[in-house]
Amino acid sequence: MKLVHEVLEDVRKKRAKADKIKILKDNETWALKDILRGSTDTTVTFNLPDGAPPYTPNKPESVPTNLVNKNKEFQWFVKGGPGDNLKTFDREKRYIQLLEGIHPEDAKLVIAMISKTKPEGVSRPVIDEAFPGLLKDEG
Repeated sequence: MKLVHEVLEDVRKKRAKADKIKILKDNETWALKDILRGSTDTTVTFNLPDGAPPYTPNKPESVPTNLVNKNKEFQWFVKGGPGDNLKTFDREKRYIQLLEGIHPEDAKLVIAMISKTKPEGVSRPVIDEAFPGLLKDEG
């Protein structure tokens, strides 16, 4: 199984919409869909400040976990989720722990998602066709 950043890098390298859609469908995970929805859908907002927090990126060769296993942590960062009940410090601590535990390129994707920066090379029509109904806003 490819890491989320690897899938999105493959998509970025393709020119044809059909090729991009195929890559997304062939590598479908909730982590990938969460990154796409979180960075694109305006109905999803986060309880974290934009930009990178002070964290120490992990070494790519020694990451203890990956985004596919940890994307459930996103619930703590979404406005309207259980993280609303956490103190700001505790929520931000969870965020930093997530970033430090995953591949550094996936961590960059999470930071970009929190800042509502879409992954390069993935347009809304590509997302809509690959994962119909994923995006809830009007776009």
